[in-house]
Parts: sequence; C-alpha cells; structure tokens
Amino acid sequence: MGESLSLPAEIRFDADRMANVTPKVSGVIDRLLVGEGDTVAYGDTLALITSRELAGLKAKWMISKTNEALAAQSLTRLEGLWAQKITSEVNVQTARAEHESAKTESEAAETELHAVGIDHAALDKIAAAPDGNNANAYLTAPLAGTIVRRAATLGETVTAGDSSAKVLFTIVDDSVVWADIAVYKQDISRVRIGAPVALKSDAGDVIAQSTVAFVLPVIDEVSRTATARVIIDNSDRTLTPGQFVIADLSVGNAAEVLRVPQSAVQLVENRPSVFVPVDGGFAPRAVMVGTTAGGYVEIRTGLEEGDLFVSDGAFTLKAQLEKDAFGDGHGH
Repeated sequence: MGESLSLPAEIRFDADRMANVTPKVSGVIDRLLVGEGDTVAYGDTLALITSRELAGLKAKWMISKTNEALAAQSLTRLEGLWAQKITSEVNVQTARAEHESAKTESEAAETELHAVGIDHAALDKIAAAPDGNNANAYLTAPLAGTIVRRAATLGETVTAGDSSAKVLFTIVDDSVVWADIAVYKQDISRVRIGAPVALKSDAGDVIAQSTVAFVLPVIDEVSRTATARVIIDNSDRTLTPGQFVIADLSVGNAAEVLRVPQSAVQLVENRPSVFVPVDGGFAPRAVMVGTTAGGYVEIRTGLEEGDLFVSDGAFTLKAQLEKDAFGDGHGH
C-alpha cells in the first residue's frame, strides 16, 4: 500500500460549479426575487430589469420583420408582372436585392436579441406583448445552487456589454467541492493520480475520502509547494469551502493488496474485525491488518477479494454487539 503523507489542504468551490451573473442588457433593477442564502434551480428568475435598450432591440426587430415581409410581397408582385411581360427585369432584380437586404437586417436584429437572452419562443410573443412588457429583462440562474452574494439593489442602474459590467449575483453549487493539497517540492514526484486520500479534521476523524484527480504542474514561488487536487462528493454538505483539513495521502509505489475503509475495521474482543453478513444479520470476523494509508487499511488475512463486508455503520454494529453482550451478563 505504500507510505502516507499528512499534508495541509483547503476546501474550495468547484470552479465549474460557480456562476457570476451579470446583466445582458442595461437598465434599472425593478424587482429582486432572491437574496443571499436562497437556493435556486436552473432557470429561476433572480431579478427583473426594466430596459429601454431591450425595448429598442425588440422594436428594431419588429420593424425589420415588417420590412422583410413588405419586400417579399413586392418581389412576388413584380415577379408576377415580369412573367406577364408587364414590368422590366431590372425592376425584378431591384426588388430581389431589396428583399435580400431586408432579410439580412431582420436576421441581424434577431441575432442581437438572441445575444441578450431572447430565445425563439420569446420572439413569437413580442408583437402581442402588453404595453411596457417588451422592456422587461429577466435575469435568470445559469445553474442550480445557492446565492452566496447579491450585489444588486432596487432602483439601481446597471450596465451591460463590457468587462466592467457589475456582478449582481454569485451562485455556487457545493454538492461537489475541491480539496487542494499543498504538496512540498521534495514530495511531488511521489504523488500519483488516483492515489487514495482521506481528509481528516483536526481531531483526526476521517470526514471524506477520494483520490487525487490531478497535480497542477506549477510550484508556488512563495510557499514552494505544488497543488494536488481532489474532487469530492459533498452532497451531504459535510465540507465547507474555506475550511482547512489534513489530507492523509497515500504515496510511493503501492503493491496490489486488499484494503477496506478504516471505519470498517473495529476492535471486537481486542481483535481487529470486520462485520460480514450472516443468516439473520451481521457477525464480526477477525482479520489481520497491515499498513494504513489514505483512509484505508490493508487486510492481510481474514477477508478475501469479493467477500461482502460492512463499509459504513460498523461502529454501530459493534456498539449493538457490546450492548447485547452486556445485557446477557458477559463482560469483554
């Protein structure tokens, strides 16, 4: 199983599960629908912005669509007259060019609306929208998560379209987090992708387990450490970004061995044991243990590959076993 290193680590948000929400059009914040700490789903409305810019883009698109329709009618009429030799080919060619120009303007206006978040379904509703509704820009959540920062206030004027656009909301999904381990320069060559890692509290309790996802090929000039990143399922919200933990990292050239989580091995009658299923429940089976690393324990004898055992809840089974034994008048 190799050796293990105990190194400092910091829990961070998964950068792929964070979103800074900025306005796509300039305007005035008319309504705020969420605040810090609120949980949102993908597509939920965060705020309503009243935007003259958006109203102008929609009006431009409607005018261009009307011009395109009129140009198409004119072209159809002239093509009919040309077939009857009533008009000249030059007039038809002019009408055709005017139609292509109107169509191009219409497509450009539609592209501008798509760029500010107006989809095809919304386009169909623009012409029939009640007065004032075409100025409504809805700011929506690009991912599901928690609002950790809201910088928007009612009545505030916001701008869009450049790098200076203000971030109005920050949303994070902390169901998956990163643990960034500081690996000292002399140990970098010993860390391998896929190595087991156990994250421990200051008290030494294992609070999460995973493996090394990758090692960043950069050494910090100040700390002289590299970063080994671990991706962790945090659906139970055990870990908090910004939290510091100890990473028990398995290193070296490990041999193929049978190993189980540390929590699966319990002392029963002063012997390391794992609980295995038997008729009617579970029973302890004595095992010989070897090296402990990365939150796992090597099993040298007592358990074979493929055997079923209790991975989570072994401590509870041990407590129940001792309780039953005490009730029978036996001491251990």
